[in-house]
Amino acid sequence: MKAVLLREIKSFFGSPIGYLVIAIFLLLNGLFLWVFDGDFNILNSGYADMSPFFKLAPWILIFLIPAVTMKSFSDEKKQGTLEILFTKPLGLLEIVNGKFLGAFILILIAIVPTLFYVFIVSSFTAAQNSFDYGSTIGSYFGLLFLIGAYTSIGVFTSTLSDNQIVAFIIAVFLCFFFYFGFDGLSNLFGNFSGIIKTLGMDFHFKSMSRGVLDTRDIIYFISITILFLAGTVYQLKSLKW
Repeated sequence: MKAVLLREIKSFFGSPIGYLVIAIFLLLNGLFLWVFDGDFNILNSGYADMSPFFKLAPWILIFLIPAVTMKSFSDEKKQGTLEILFTKPLGLLEIVNGKFLGAFILILIAIVPTLFYVFIVSSFTAAQNSFDYGSTIGSYFGLLFLIGAYTSIGVFTSTLSDNQIVAFIIAVFLCFFFYFGFDGLSNLFGNFSGIIKTLGMDFHFKSMSRGVLDTRDIIYFISITILFLAGTVYQLKSLKW
């Protein structure tokens, strides 16, 4: 797994992809949070908190993570190197985990500079008030789990086609559906709306954003991640045979 992970990291930073992903993420966040007028502008919100960032980040990541993961296996299939990868002394789970962790670490590196926003926003807090570090820490934890779930979806969809654009579109759709789709569906089922909402990532991410790390939310995100990683292994098995 380590060999695959290092190969992925090297491929990201050995080309403009890694630097471009980090730059785009930070640029979009910076523009929406500090420059453009709108609901996400921290300066216009009237509150010294990070909630606009955590409302915006899932939207950006819905497109950014699939752009990173779309080549994970689709490029291997297109270049004909997937068969070579199967001949290596590695199990399918190790290959999948290596690809997953490579993309996850890249997005994690893009998230780290946003911690500077916390320093800036906390400096805006009035002397008689205190910055809500609890909800901010909980939101960052929620964002990590959300990134893991998005990444697993992206890696899975990259096994479905040797066309990276197709893999990207499917990943964006699935990420959107799992984050916002269940909340929309809940409006159609009055009696079961509460249950349907709990199936969506949005519900659990907002729960963690309140600063309370509930084991149910953690188990939910881990289950989604494992589900799609298992689906990736299954899909690779079918390709192998």
